Amino acid sequence: MGWRRTDAYDDYGQWSEDDVRVRANRKGSRPRTKVRPMHEDAQEGIVLTVDRGRYSCLVDAGHRKRERTVIAARARELGRKSVVVGDRVALVGDLSGDAGTLARIVRIEERSTLLRRSADDTDEVERVIVANADQLCVVVAAAQPEPRPRLIDRYLVAAYDAGIEPMLVITKTDLEPATALRELVAPLQVPVFESSLGAEPSNALREALVDHRTVMVGHSGVGKSTLVNALVPSAARATGHVNVVTGRGRHTSSSSVAYRVDGPGGIGHGWIIDTPGVRSFGLGHVDPDAVFRAFPGIAEVVAECPRGCTHLADAPDCELDEAISDGRLDELGAARVASLRRLLVSMTGPDAASD
Repeated sequence: MGWRRTDAYDDYGQWSEDDVRVRANRKGSRPRTKVRPMHEDAQEGIVLTVDRGRYSCLVDAGHRKRERTVIAARARELGRKSVVVGDRVALVGDLSGDAGTLARIVRIEERSTLLRRSADDTDEVERVIVANADQLCVVVAAAQPEPRPRLIDRYLVAAYDAGIEPMLVITKTDLEPATALRELVAPLQVPVFESSLGAEPSNALREALVDHRTVMVGHSGVGKSTLVNALVPSAARATGHVNVVTGRGRHTSSSSVAYRVDGPGGIGHGWIIDTPGVRSFGLGHVDPDAVFRAFPGIAEVVAECPRGCTHLADAPDCELDEAISDGRLDELGAARVASLRRLLVSMTGPDAASD
């Protein structure tokens, strides 16, 4: 069936090599091609969550009456490209958002930023946490658990490397003053907000989140999930407690999730992306020079340093020291250099990736 046989012998009585079974052409069959469809009719969505190969995507974002969440799977043409929370993606298929429907992600649009980390400082394999964020909110407790300045430094390095503006929220200020933590980031002019247990987030903090995509990071137990729940009551993120013996928090969030957050009085909105609490943040993928690129005046000085300069306080012929002594960098610039050098030490110090 579906086969034809040629004559066994040719005109001269010799056995013919044409004696083979040849598959008959089937109507409608087409040769395979590597050319993939362009999906010009695809609709844009924003990835809100990722869960075991399924992606919750918001379609028609910004149109409250039309927007809806659809569940999607990866299309084969994406290859090995990872899809992360915050990605803008092109979707085809059933985009109704009805229960039991499934769309396909056929394309990842160009990313404006990528927040990354590695397993530790010796691992150069980066792990993408969030895409397209423009702010990074470091949540740190004034007490219980005790603040870990080196971990804060690492978050700041990751923000500068990604081209994301950092900010700091200090929780549990009713237990301990926030003075020391404020002084830690003052030379870098990082915006600082305070929050006490059980208090509503300030209007200043809400205002800082409007028109931004802010990724929330923090050590386990600092109250990050509690803060997210206060900003977005419908989030219902699980909250934990701090072990009184070890002083460590318990991991409660197991995945990253994006939420819309309203501004003061419900005027305006932004997006916050809650990430799982961590106890380590590797920077094996970060070029130390990236720490200085967020500060143009200092970056210009660093560009004049000798090749291979570490830019640390003990580095011979470092141009930063010369710029401070001859006045090219003012008092604020000098204080900022000291802070940036502290960040570099936090990147390269022994066991600096963990608490």
